Amino acid sequence: MLYIQVLIAIALGVLLGWYDPATGKSMKWLGDAFIGLIKMMIAPIIFCTIVHGIASIGDLKKVGRVGLKALVYFEVVSTIALLIGVIVGEVIRPGAGFNADPSKLDASKVATYASKAAADSTVAHILAIIPKSFLDPFATGDLLQVLLISILTGVVVTNLGERAAGVNRAIDTAGQIFFRIIGIIVKLAPVGAFGAMAFTIGEYGIQKVYDLAWLVGTFYITALLFVLVVLGTIARIAGFSILRFLAYIKDELLIVVGTSSSETVLPQLMTKMRRLGASDSVVGLVVPTGYSFNLDGTNIYMTLATLFLAQAVGVDLSISQYATIILVAMLTSKGASGVTGAGFITLAATLSAIPNSPVPVAAMTLVLGIDKFMSECRALTNLVGNGVACVVVSRWEGELDVAKLNEVMAHPLAIGTHIADEAPQPMGTDSKVAAAE
Repeated sequence: MLYIQVLIAIALGVLLGWYDPATGKSMKWLGDAFIGLIKMMIAPIIFCTIVHGIASIGDLKKVGRVGLKALVYFEVVSTIALLIGVIVGEVIRPGAGFNADPSKLDASKVATYASKAAADSTVAHILAIIPKSFLDPFATGDLLQVLLISILTGVVVTNLGERAAGVNRAIDTAGQIFFRIIGIIVKLAPVGAFGAMAFTIGEYGIQKVYDLAWLVGTFYITALLFVLVVLGTIARIAGFSILRFLAYIKDELLIVVGTSSSETVLPQLMTKMRRLGASDSVVGLVVPTGYSFNLDGTNIYMTLATLFLAQAVGVDLSISQYATIILVAMLTSKGASGVTGAGFITLAATLSAIPNSPVPVAAMTLVLGIDKFMSECRALTNLVGNGVACVVVSRWEGELDVAKLNEVMAHPLAIGTHIADEAPQPMGTDSKVAAAE
């Protein structure tokens, strides 16, 4: 089974990186290759699923209604995540007593992140959503740009009606092809997880975690509590158990642990949400959109890390500065789709936007060495949050097969493994048919 293979690969990667760091670092290309294979399929899959999903609905009012519900959910839960990061940071104060001297910090280590953040103003962030050409997002893999052209194309195909029926069928067929390709690539997940984990331990060493264990532990515990309490409560209201849901997506969670990227399991998550009883139209809109707008783990990290750095350099933030941190983080987190390092750039942007810049961007050097370990937790939390969002919006829209949801949740381990071993199904497949397979 895939999850056992990935678990063994992660353990072997940790051992290799620990006992032979040089060899472990040389395994980096295996993880990069797997992530590269997955990422090359993300843009076309999102395009095909969103366009076909919108065109299949045939009612732009419904598309707008589903999209609005999803965005409202994303913003509410994301705000809760940001606030939790602030509350935990203030209560536990993981940076207190660190006594770092900003003048002695080596800003050159984070110069690249700072320069990217400096260019990430509100206007620049908005303009960056617009691609240079229709095909450019497929080359760059920018999810926000892919979402834009996918929605525009879906709307036009819907308006053209029967004249675009052939185009819609062709897009659906292309989506089936891309999902089949992903089905082949996913079989290489153990190899990618082994390479990525061996490099991480070999490059940074387990000692890096020990050095800042208080911050790492605080972040992991906070993210876990967010999943179990906040998302758990939301899941319970929607009619399912968060623990059973985690068991259902265990394969995807382990792949994310190995690769530190939630993008590597986007197609599988979409397939599993459909098999869980969510409608095709909701899955096709909510999951891809959530990868850019519903980043709970990234939001917790940004506020918690900002407070840690402020405490570490002896800065007391005011209420207005807290409000600015939350507002800026809500903007800068959009598009940080779980790729390793994206959260670090958004953190730099958040620090830069605080009034009077009381926390120097150079302070980020304090967490640079452990960011790789924290990125795994960010990606895991983002993944779970998007899965829960998909089920909730489906139920909210009245398009959740409750009987199928109860059936899957009754035996999440068995059903989850069965689905993972299959080739991902195309988004155009009717959910009732897929449920009967």
